[in-house]
Amino acid sequence: MLRGGEPDPRLQGTTTDARLLDRRGPTDWVHTDPWRVLRIQSEFVEGFGLLAELPKAVSVFGSARTPQDSPHYAAGVAIGAALADAGYAVITGGGPGAMEAANRGASEAGGLSVGLGIELPFEQELNEWVDVGIAFRYFFVRKTMFVKYAQAFVILPGGFGTLDELFEALTLVQTRKVTRFPVVLFGSEYWSGLVDWLRTTMVPAATIKDTDLDLFTVTDDVDEVVRIVQEAEKARQAGDNGGGMRAFPVDDDPSDA
Repeated sequence: MLRGGEPDPRLQGTTTDARLLDRRGPTDWVHTDPWRVLRIQSEFVEGFGLLAELPKAVSVFGSARTPQDSPHYAAGVAIGAALADAGYAVITGGGPGAMEAANRGASEAGGLSVGLGIELPFEQELNEWVDVGIAFRYFFVRKTMFVKYAQAFVILPGGFGTLDELFEALTLVQTRKVTRFPVVLFGSEYWSGLVDWLRTTMVPAATIKDTDLDLFTVTDDVDEVVRIVQEAEKARQAGDNGGGMRAFPVDDDPSDA
């Protein structure tokens, strides 16, 4: 209740319901921050409701700009198919390029193909290979869905958006905001420069620890991707919250994130 001042005489003799039903006026209020909170809430509710019964799944990220004749596209199709054959649903951002490739591979292999789209200034519809899809207004709601419903992340070559998802995942794992689970970078040639920079610049500068490099694996082998995911699942079922990753000692020091 907000106090102060006398009641508006124009409202005397009316009820809240009547004012709600009768009022016609400016619509600016629907764009205010309190109303946005309700929209954000509705996106969480819609996402949780749609994905609550999703089977075990892996999120696959990559560039929307990857052309269909690219080896990175072929790798996405192969990874999506291999994960589907292993019994995992495949979650992507639902767009074109590498995302389409992973969705296509999963769909063609008879698996469940999920697309979590995002509203952008330029048109980007969910690709045709998505079986279960939803479009979000807010990146942070979408990111929550990627993390909450995946058992692992596979990162194909991509741009700023892909790097955003990569480092978001690594930060959550490093700070133990989520149970540690595999983060796999696919395409050693593409990722080698970044990994070298982490090793030769960030570690010596003490902005990350050398053990943080164990938070991810780099590979060019589709079978290894599936093996890493499966081993992590077995480890979690055995009570190992390390998720079957390489040796990662418990560190109680403050996070370097």
